Amino acid sequence: MAAMIAQELEAKQGFTYQVEDGVALLVLDLPGEAVNTLSPETGEVFASLLTRAEKDPAVKAVVFISGKKDSFVAGAKIDFLQTLKSAAEATAASRQGQQGFDRLEAFSKPVVAAIHGACLGGGLEWALACDYRIATDSPKTTLGLPEVQLGLIPGAGGTQRLPALIGVQAALDLILTGKNVKPSKAKKLGLVDEVVPAPILRTLAVRRARELAEGLKVERPRGQGLKAVAQQGKKGLGGLLLGLTNKEMWTEVALEDNPVGRKILFDQARKQLRKKTRGKYPAPEKALEAIRVGVESGRAAGLEAEARFFGELVVSDVSKRLVEIFFATTALKKENGTASADVKPREVKKVGVLGGGLMGGGIAYVSSALQGVPVRVKDKDDAGVGRALKQVQGLYDERVKKRSLTWREAASKMALVTGGTGYEGFKSVDVVIEAVFEDLALKHRIMGEVELVTREDCIFASNTSSIPITELAKGSRRPAQVIGMHYFSPVNKMPLLEIITHKGTADWVTATCVEVGKKQGKTVIVVNDGPGFYTSRILAPYMNEAAHLLADGADIAELDKALVEFGFPVGPITLLDEVGIDVAQKVGPIMETAFGKRMAAPRALEKVVADGRLGRKNKKGFYTYDGKKKEVDPTVYELLPHGKNRKSLDAREMAERCALQMVNEAVRCLGEGILRSARDGDVGAIFGLGFPPFLGGPFRYADSLGPAELLRRLEHFQDKYGERFTPAPSLVDMVKAGKTFYPR
Repeated sequence: MAAMIAQELEAKQGFTYQVEDGVALLVLDLPGEAVNTLSPETGEVFASLLTRAEKDPAVKAVVFISGKKDSFVAGAKIDFLQTLKSAAEATAASRQGQQGFDRLEAFSKPVVAAIHGACLGGGLEWALACDYRIATDSPKTTLGLPEVQLGLIPGAGGTQRLPALIGVQAALDLILTGKNVKPSKAKKLGLVDEVVPAPILRTLAVRRARELAEGLKVERPRGQGLKAVAQQGKKGLGGLLLGLTNKEMWTEVALEDNPVGRKILFDQARKQLRKKTRGKYPAPEKALEAIRVGVESGRAAGLEAEARFFGELVVSDVSKRLVEIFFATTALKKENGTASADVKPREVKKVGVLGGGLMGGGIAYVSSALQGVPVRVKDKDDAGVGRALKQVQGLYDERVKKRSLTWREAASKMALVTGGTGYEGFKSVDVVIEAVFEDLALKHRIMGEVELVTREDCIFASNTSSIPITELAKGSRRPAQVIGMHYFSPVNKMPLLEIITHKGTADWVTATCVEVGKKQGKTVIVVNDGPGFYTSRILAPYMNEAAHLLADGADIAELDKALVEFGFPVGPITLLDEVGIDVAQKVGPIMETAFGKRMAAPRALEKVVADGRLGRKNKKGFYTYDGKKKEVDPTVYELLPHGKNRKSLDAREMAERCALQMVNEAVRCLGEGILRSARDGDVGAIFGLGFPPFLGGPFRYADSLGPAELLRRLEHFQDKYGERFTPAPSLVDMVKAGKTFYPR
């Protein structure tokens, strides 16, 4: 009976056990799941299988391998973490995981981890407790401890085993940033012992396990972590975190085993962390402290600190918000952007791009590099086409330099991108993405030309950031195939794609464009049509309020600092310089025409624009761009209403005035049906505009304040500054009904 129960548990957790040539193969293939994840139940079954292997005299060693096509173990089951209701409960779960891996590490027979695919979080902690690690050279294989991205720290011994294996500095870089490494770098660090082609992984893992059991010496790249750190230079592993030069990093390597040196190392790391997180994200600092305790007081103390900190973080507001974002983006990956899950996207075998500017070049890059299809770029002249091709080539060159692609791989992908000044090559495209100047007449003319040379089922997608798609579709012979695909600059780095549908857009068109976006590596939200759609619309009042603050005499640097302290990655004036002051000036009238005085841009910037200041692109804006340290250009104050007579305004009020404008406009978008859900609004604001992730997005933030308190603050500013702070009607209704944006 006990054996039958055990077999049922093994099957439920997806384990199979077989002995091959004296080696027990433990294969994990979690039923009904795309990836393997770690849960207490999984750990319990694994422990029972280890016991079975330990008692079997025919078993000399163990190999742990995944049965999934492209996943080893992708981490702990996040759903399980959400069931933990107290810090004590989460701490106990951490201790349980630690004890399980301690037992694995102390197992009497050699254990080899055969890694193919994602080996992340708890999956890497699992592998770290094994005696030997072999990874495949597949691009699907990545290793890392990304817990800080969910507001957590490794909770099953990762903060202790990783530094012991690859050195403190290299471990700090991986744990505190949450980034992943490819197999080649993992081997250089000593994180894995071998990198092999995927087809021979299983065979070689069994051979290595048998060799270890027989006492044969197997080459292990131990100690390479510290050397690799020093060789990376200032932009490498330790340098990225600590800002050290190559020479300084060699010094830090020498000091790592020295108490004084360790203190310097951890003090510098803490200082750099505070500068980056501004105290808004506690997880990296907790991870740093757990590592410090382990290094200075031993593993037992380090594990205890890790478990305690893990418990505190699991129930923290910051982690809850970041986990909610994780689930939101995960859900979006499964959706097709329409009301019916039955709508299927059509295959896109070739993409056409109109416009060779920064946006057009960026779109051509993600289409070729990530979507993996041929791309035809058209611009009005050879110079424009050349700029686009040069931009794409530059992005590939950068990846070759960083060794994320070989030069052959880069050349193969670059060969997918061609260009010209005519419509040659457009006859076979499935989707045309237009990224030309924001002018409706120009877009209508180009659309007419495209429809004459493309197939009847070709989709026309516009990258416009402000022109309503409904107006655009009026110039089309195939309006059902007109849609908006709003990318963000730089396209190769910004994760969001905002897809805009008008009332006549065909569902298959929406589903197809959503699928294109996913293949291009984007987080995709679908919104309904309207001036500015969602992201541009909520950004406009935010930026307008920053301009109002300048008109009130605010110091530029203090204003930017106030919003960075609030949690935005950059301040609004820095953003204005990056986007282009002239671009913002053109969008302003469109918004004012659509929404009236409350969206009217203050006249404070008229002289700045008249002075020819475009921002970074012409190295003349609110800040200096002369190659020295970037700082406010003092001469710009002469163009502002108060001149050089600046006022010291309250930082908290400056931040709140700007942020609440964005939140209030987001609520309007939801109330008017531009947004389909509060979830999409939060994802769009975070991934497209940099709304502070630790606050969860405009709607999570509104719920944390309480809709009634949000209404009170808006009414306060309305009394003080006028109608631009008029609360969204749907917010007033929500407060009256006692509702929140998310279920309580």
